[in-house]
Amino acid sequence: MKRIDSDIRDDVQAELTWEPRVRDSRGIGVAVKDGVTTLTGTLDSYPEKWAAERAAERVDGVRAVASELIVRPPNGAERSDEAVADAVVNALGASLPVPHERIKALVRKGWVTLDGEVDQNYEREAAEQAVRVLAGVRGIANLITVKPPVNEAVVKADIEAALKRIAEVDAQRITVHANGHSVTLTGEVRSAAERRAAERVTWAAPGVFEVENRIAVGR
Repeated sequence: MKRIDSDIRDDVQAELTWEPRVRDSRGIGVAVKDGVTTLTGTLDSYPEKWAAERAAERVDGVRAVASELIVRPPNGAERSDEAVADAVVNALGASLPVPHERIKALVRKGWVTLDGEVDQNYEREAAEQAVRVLAGVRGIANLITVKPPVNEAVVKADIEAALKRIAEVDAQRITVHANGHSVTLTGEVRSAAERRAAERVTWAAPGVFEVENRIAVGR
């Protein structure tokens, strides 16, 4: 049964209040139209913004999240781009899964752009996770690419098997297409959270350089 927008909005607001990493959800505006949820407002840190976006995504009936949240550190907590850049370099070097010598970072007005090439997607995600929690970061553009050798048939079979193991994903409703290092997902699932979970599983497969998620969220 299709959920009405007002009920989805109420549930998103409740989930934002429930999420402990969102310290004050009263500053977040929520609007829902046909399941597409828009978040607006100002938050103190990027981890709080990231947590708010993930909280909205996992609500039943949310088909997509459009985030217009702005990170604005409180007075006295501002950091220069140079200070943020130093912190990024140190964080990448201290994170064991990250081949930091193959990653470059650019900081501009608090926005961090990560670039480079790694062997596995978990290394790509680990780099972003290491940077996400740093004070002064307003946003992250993760341009790190994954480019190991690949066998299309093996990649497809590995992803299909992984989807079947994940309880939150109905693998029977998802089709996997592998083309070189690129994977396209099609089908229809029950929620934006399930759609994101399927994409996360796909990115974890060795050899995946690009994921095009065409999975629809059922109304």
